[in-house]
Amino acid sequence: MTEVQGETQQKSSPVYRNGVVASEMSTVEDVFDETYKEKEGPKPPKQIVWRNVVLMILLHSAAVYGLTLVPYTSASTLAWTVVCFLFSALGITAGAHRLWSHRSYKAKLPLRIFLAFANSMAFQNDIFEWARDHRVHHKFSETDADPHNALRGFFFSHIGWLLVRKHPDVIEKGKKLELADLKADKVVMFQRKYYKPSILIMCFMVPMMVPWYLWGESLWVGYFVPGLLRYALVLNATWLVNSAAHMWGNRPYDTTINPRENRFVAFSAIGEGFHNYHHTFPFDYATSEFGCKLNFTTCFINLMCFVGLAKDCKKVPREVIQARVQRTGIQRSG
Repeated sequence: MTEVQGETQQKSSPVYRNGVVASEMSTVEDVFDETYKEKEGPKPPKQIVWRNVVLMILLHSAAVYGLTLVPYTSASTLAWTVVCFLFSALGITAGAHRLWSHRSYKAKLPLRIFLAFANSMAFQNDIFEWARDHRVHHKFSETDADPHNALRGFFFSHIGWLLVRKHPDVIEKGKKLELADLKADKVVMFQRKYYKPSILIMCFMVPMMVPWYLWGESLWVGYFVPGLLRYALVLNATWLVNSAAHMWGNRPYDTTINPRENRFVAFSAIGEGFHNYHHTFPFDYATSEFGCKLNFTTCFINLMCFVGLAKDCKKVPREVIQARVQRTGIQRSG
C-alpha cells in the first residue's frame, strides 16, 4: 500500500509524494481546474440524439419485461445474473474508473485483460472514451465542460447527457487532455479497436448463452434477465454516481463541492457512492476512508493485490484526511 503524503484538493493545491507532485504521478488530468471560466452569453441549444432516445426507451422497456420473467427464472440463472452484474460492474469501477481514469493502483496484464472483458460486458463506451470523459468530469466538475453536469438537474446528470449532443466545451477540453498513458496501454487500445464485436459477445451473447448451454435455461429468459435486465441495472447503478451522489448525502470532507456521501449509491454501485471523499481525494484506490465497508470494488482490488495481480495502491494517510476535514469539511466529535 502506498500512502500519498499530502492533500489532493478539489481546487488546486499540489500533492506531494516523496518530493514529487502526486498529480503528476497518478492523477495528471483529474484535479479540478479552477482557471476554467464558462463562456458568457446564451447556452448553445440542446441537440437531441433521437437514436439514443429510442434505444434507451427500448432497453428500459425490455428491462421491465425482464422483471416480469424473474418469477419464472431458475435459481441458477438468477445467480448467473448476479455474477454478470458484479463482473460487468467491476469493469467500470475497478477498471475504467479506479485503474484507467485515476491510475490509483497498478494491474498486471492478466488483470487488465480480465477488466477489459468486464468493461465490454458493461457496455458504457470503451475504456479509452470512458476514462477520457471521466477525467474531464473531475477536471471541470459541474461546469459546462462537465459531460454530466449535475447543476443541470437529476435527469440530465443521470441519463439526459447521453440523449443530447455534448456541450462544445466538453469536446474542446477532452481534446486537450494528456492521454498518453491510455494510448500506451495495449489492452485499452485493443479493446477500443474491437469494441463493437466485444460488446456483442460479452454484453449480450455470453449472458444469454451460458445458462442455455449449461443448465437448459431458455434463450428468451437468458436474453431478457441476465442480458438486458442486468445491463440496465448496471447502467443505472453507474448513472446514480453522476446524479444522486452529486445531490443527496452529507459532505464531511469538503463542503465547498457538491459531491456527497451516499450509502445507497455505494451499495448499488459496489463502492462508488463515497463521492465527497472521492472528489476530495481522487487518487485514493478505495474511493473511501472506510476500506471494504459497502465497497465490494475495494475488496476485489485487495484480493488482486493478495494474489499478486495488482500493486501500488494509493491511499490517503489518516492524518491528511483529518486535516482536510478540519479545513474544509464538517467538524467531527471525539
